[in-house]
Amino acid sequence: MEHDPAPAHRSGCPINQTVEVLGDRWSLVVLRDLMFGDRHYFRELLSLSDEGIASNILADRLRRLVAAGLLSRSSDDTHRQKVRYSLTEAGVQLVPVMAALGSWGRRHLQPSRELSVRAELLEQGGPELWKRFMDELREQHLGVPRLPGTPSVFAEFQAAYEAAMAAADTGDKQRSAR
Repeated sequence: MEHDPAPAHRSGCPINQTVEVLGDRWSLVVLRDLMFGDRHYFRELLSLSDEGIASNILADRLRRLVAAGLLSRSSDDTHRQKVRYSLTEAGVQLVPVMAALGSWGRRHLQPSRELSVRAELLEQGGPELWKRFMDELREQHLGVPRLPGTPSVFAEFQAAYEAAMAAADTGDKQRSAR
């Protein structure tokens, strides 16, 4: 699938060019939701985002990410007017970047325990887990089958998130009982 040619960049520096593509305040959040949230449709991305992205901003970021070759856009077989967004191989290969951002955020900011569980697992699992996660994303977004019997990284993330939520609920109940 072809995408629009890349616009002219300020310089040939790969960090500058990457920041030009991903450096606004919403692109990485949209990619995160596609990557970790199993969201593929505009309505899901709009209504299920914790950050409350506006519809016009979401539409613009999806368009930009498709043009940059990080997402693909396809018709949904179940509904003519529905569009499905999927990560491309370039988008899948952002997993190590997301892992590094999550790791940095856990060290230097104050994220909630529940919402930093995936970042913690990615940090602990390192490149082996990243590879398994990318293989699972390739299956989900690109239709490339994973090796049979490979444990689901999504299932690991979900179990860890649910455990963190249960621990938070228990802590809340104990505090309110005092």
